[in-house]
Amino acid sequence: MQDSLSSKYSPQEIEEKWYAKWEENNYFKPNGVGDSYCIVIPPPNITGSLHMGHGFQHTIMDALIRYHRMRGLKSLWQPGTDHAGIATQMIVEKRLLEKGIHKEDLGREKFIDKIWDWKNHSGNNISKQIRRLGASLDWSRDKFTLDQDMSDAVQNTFIQLYREKLIYRGKRLVNWDPALGTAISDLEVNNEEVHGKIWEIKYPFVDSNDGVIIATTRPETLFGDVAIAVNPDDQRYQQYIGKKVCLPLTNRQLPIIADSQVDQEFGTGCVKITPAHDFNDYIIGKRHNLEQINILTKEAKLNSIVPNEFQNLDCQRARKLVVQQLDNQGLITKTSDHIHMVPKGDRSGVVIEPFLTEQWFVNIKPLAKPAIDAVKTEQIIFIPKNWENTYYQWMNNIEDWCISRQLWWGHRIPAWYDEAGNIYVGKNQEDIMSHYNLPDDISLTQDPDVLDTWFSSALWPFSTLGWPNNTKELKEFFPTDVLVTGFDIIFFWVARMIMFSLKFTNTIPFKKIYITGLIRDSHGQKMSKSKGNILDPIDIIDGIELQALLDKRTSNLMQPEMQASIKAHTLTDFPNGIKAHGTDALRFNFCALASTGRDIKFDMDRLLGYRNLCNKLWNATRFVLLQCEKNDYSIEPEASNLSDSDIWINSKLQKLIKNTHHYYEVFRFDLMAQELHEFIWQDFCSWYIEIAKHDIANQDSSADRRYTIQYILLTTLEKIVCLMHPITPFITEEIWQNLSAKLGLTEKSIMLRKFPIYQENLLNEEKENELKWLQGFIDGIRNIRGENNIASKKEIEIVIIINDPAKITINKERLNKNKFLLTKLVNVKAIDFRNDASNSKNTVTFIFDYMEVHISLDGVIDIEAEELRIKHRRKKLEKEKEKLSYKLNETDFKNKAPQDIVVKEQARLTDIENQLEKIDI
Repeated sequence: MQDSLSSKYSPQEIEEKWYAKWEENNYFKPNGVGDSYCIVIPPPNITGSLHMGHGFQHTIMDALIRYHRMRGLKSLWQPGTDHAGIATQMIVEKRLLEKGIHKEDLGREKFIDKIWDWKNHSGNNISKQIRRLGASLDWSRDKFTLDQDMSDAVQNTFIQLYREKLIYRGKRLVNWDPALGTAISDLEVNNEEVHGKIWEIKYPFVDSNDGVIIATTRPETLFGDVAIAVNPDDQRYQQYIGKKVCLPLTNRQLPIIADSQVDQEFGTGCVKITPAHDFNDYIIGKRHNLEQINILTKEAKLNSIVPNEFQNLDCQRARKLVVQQLDNQGLITKTSDHIHMVPKGDRSGVVIEPFLTEQWFVNIKPLAKPAIDAVKTEQIIFIPKNWENTYYQWMNNIEDWCISRQLWWGHRIPAWYDEAGNIYVGKNQEDIMSHYNLPDDISLTQDPDVLDTWFSSALWPFSTLGWPNNTKELKEFFPTDVLVTGFDIIFFWVARMIMFSLKFTNTIPFKKIYITGLIRDSHGQKMSKSKGNILDPIDIIDGIELQALLDKRTSNLMQPEMQASIKAHTLTDFPNGIKAHGTDALRFNFCALASTGRDIKFDMDRLLGYRNLCNKLWNATRFVLLQCEKNDYSIEPEASNLSDSDIWINSKLQKLIKNTHHYYEVFRFDLMAQELHEFIWQDFCSWYIEIAKHDIANQDSSADRRYTIQYILLTTLEKIVCLMHPITPFITEEIWQNLSAKLGLTEKSIMLRKFPIYQENLLNEEKENELKWLQGFIDGIRNIRGENNIASKKEIEIVIIINDPAKITINKERLNKNKFLLTKLVNVKAIDFRNDASNSKNTVTFIFDYMEVHISLDGVIDIEAEELRIKHRRKKLEKEKEKLSYKLNETDFKNKAPQDIVVKEQARLTDIENQLEKIDI
């Protein structure tokens, strides 16, 4: 228990302290005998560092875990990291190359040892950063995808699928990264917009000088052409279907075929078919039983199949030479500028080639139907629901999955070959010899490839809990309750986990899938290194100086023009760097942003507002502790001692508790954050504390009444911090420690406290309506004071004319009943009820609940000084209006400024016009 609360809220002083204590005391472990609740973390790469997407999703997961833990459920948040095959191997290879060492110099085993060394020294940074977010994972159960038990699970899965003929080795078209020398997944490919060319090339008929014109952006691949295709409905080419053309620069002939996949509107409507180097052409080729001719090496150079002068040229040089020779033969009929998308490796940055190669594949279609049915029958629910359409679209058109990668780091494929090329699959050579009854003198060589990282990730929800062994944890926590992830990996991870789980455990992996939006910058732009707009959660928590921020954003960029652009962008958005906001403010901001939308703008101004909320809660706690001088407030006061405001705050609190439970059930963290903010800032701090302050100071208040106010202050605040704890764990623990002793609470941590329970008997709509009425009346007076520059210390006199006879008695009673509060909160000296305003001169008026409320200005303000102030204000606003109007009408600004800036400036102009309108009334 704490002795006192520091005078200043300093997140840095409390965060590290409390996380260490929670971890030391094993508070993150599942405990109790209640129902279980489980979330598995999407395993971050060991090469990675914490980014805004992590921060967003980990906040949501931690809020869910802390909430269910406080409800008494036996809650497990399963941690772990991914070995990140390509990314990790690249890092270690690069480090070795800096010393002049190639991995081949070391050999496979020693190179893998080097990676393990790197992993043990540098590969756990991401886990340390996750701790900074306050994430309450059970670190004692931390898993790594290459742990022995995890590797055994992967190996068993491969063997079973192979023996059931669901895994096979074959030649198919894959995404090939020539720099890394491996196949990669679609997720590892970035499609970049490129300003290139499109060439129209004549393919002459075999029997005449005429021919067909095809359009292509890759003329160098013509050596792999096996047909020309047209749409069967295209009247321009009906008569040519079945004819043959000469393939330029070669001696081969190609048939003209009809296929409905051909787009009549693209180019000439006539396309060349190159099945070994284009995914669409591959499908068409399969449909028409066309030959597949590979013209590239693994380094993406033209191979020995092509004419001599083109061999060993990279694609760019080959393209230039092909175009030149075609042009010399008069076969280039047109060249046009063309904007198109080019696939590039997200790790290597080089152009990715569709490449025909021997790989291992999963025949995934048999596993897809049960996974589709699991969502259709609502065994698994997508939140928001619309994402299930994305899931169905992919699952209904699923293709075989390429699972092999030409790397050394990862789960090595458990397959061996004899000298004749026969394949044997098993745990090891001994297992294979036994299973296949092989002779002792047979020579076997293991496949050098490793498995796609997503293969092991597909087992994650159950392998982390001990599968294939029937462990206690697997029985208790599987299926898990919810998966929190992004929409970009629904195909690559979510769907595969569902398929593998149903296949190997005969049950779903999770009951709900909460899909988060994508965090963008304040301008709505996607965060990327090239744009220099990436925000680091740790920088937001701790703060970062401007120069350090600039260095961080430009350190790996070579182009001076890109560096200049990023510096300009950073100076505009963060002219003074980033101030420290603390973890709790960042987490609250993430929850406030967790709407059902696909894209989410991260606004630093909004973040500052939540930093202020934390500060408000801190200062409110200090006030409450100062007011509560006793050491024991464990005895509930008599109901007869409760005032209207006490009953009101209790009723409002119960609604907040009820709604908070509901928002967790429906995953509306944004609405929960909004309501918590409103209650803390307005209901508790701005109203109840202000009322309580004057009530306690009132000489007429009895000791019992004072105790009641202090009790309500303490218990309401304690419930507030319990409601807030799942979102803002650090500040709430620090505050709770200072409240618990006074309330006689025995738990050692807020983490062990029960989440507030809704008590319907404390609802009181009548008192809520009464206080709402009083708040409206007081707000009206405050607005008048503000608009007329009436100092809060100045006493005011009010004349009220009630125009509705039915309201006279009730409103008089309300105002007379609350004279004390009106005096203390808005300094009302006297209230006079009249039938008309004929004698009310030099007043300002507002209308409220059928009442004309006239406030006398006599002796309250200096009329002449006020008129002069208003005149100056009008002049200033008119000048701003003129300047903004001119700016918004400028063509350059309208056409070049980002749309959100234009909208913001337009809103400023509207606000100024509204202010001028008020002045002129």
